[in-house]
Amino acid sequence: MVRDGSRITAAILSPARLVIAAVLLLFAAPAFAVVLVPPGNRNAEQPAVPGGSLHRTEALKTTYEAKYQKIYHLLRTDGDLRAKIRKVAAQYGIDPLHIVGALVGEHTYNVDAYDRLQTYYVKAFSYLDSSFTFSYHGENVDDFVRRPQFSACAGMGNSYDLWTCRNDIWEAKFRGRAVDGKRFPNNRFSAVFFQPFYAGQTFGLGQLNPLTALEMSDLVHRVSGLPELSSSNPKQVYKTIMDPDLTLPYVAATLKKSIDAYRNIAGFDISQNPGITATLYNVGDPEARAVALKRENEERQAKGEEPRMPEENYYGWLVNDKLPQLKALF
Repeated sequence: MVRDGSRITAAILSPARLVIAAVLLLFAAPAFAVVLVPPGNRNAEQPAVPGGSLHRTEALKTTYEAKYQKIYHLLRTDGDLRAKIRKVAAQYGIDPLHIVGALVGEHTYNVDAYDRLQTYYVKAFSYLDSSFTFSYHGENVDDFVRRPQFSACAGMGNSYDLWTCRNDIWEAKFRGRAVDGKRFPNNRFSAVFFQPFYAGQTFGLGQLNPLTALEMSDLVHRVSGLPELSSSNPKQVYKTIMDPDLTLPYVAATLKKSIDAYRNIAGFDISQNPGITATLYNVGDPEARAVALKRENEERQAKGEEPRMPEENYYGWLVNDKLPQLKALF
């Protein structure tokens, strides 16, 4: 799952304004009536695919269409997987095609799907034999977030708000800076602390990164009854995002979070458009993006202009384009 796709302006992402705005707006009614985003793509042609995805695909001597056919084949031939997707989607009150869209996008543009679901289970258990921590240059992330800069995050009521706040503090006060004599990379929080094997690493059927899993821990615990995750137990986190039975609820929770954020903050119902939810699964930060869209549309409204609808990126465009074929599976 990519969290650094299209960038939002630094002003909107400043931690103080973002956290306060997102928390307050999340529980406030939208300034305008909720607008249903209809199915289908807003763009007539697919938006440009980033160079990184192109280079990965070329390095594997394959094509996007071949990768799509591979994940489609897994979905088509594995009835147990489709049953798991249906069950989890029902738990979170979303259409199973939102989950399917996220899986299709990840395995078409980021990684190849394994031929059999069983391979994901084998990989999940392999991490239990590894020894690793969530740390940077010897500093464990649990110690890192005890630094005074993170005091604003103390008392956050749930795992999503807590880890989102910590991520915002990282962006504002540590990323690319020298702090207390230690220089930190100009890279994402998730890449620096939560990918001990190599940067950019995501895992499993849903290609989740560990930070996203930690953010969704409370919601998944409440809805699916799975044990809460802890940054002090990285093996548990990695097993969770590799094991299909455990990771699918996290995929669903991430998608549900996006749907709720766009309804409650920006005033758009995206529940009928898997391409939009797939886009947000790809780029991350749904609440920040909902805040940005709300502000933009308030400015447009003041000028007498029509509001801008949420739009799909290259990843979500493919999902909507393939939707008739994917719907047939469910």
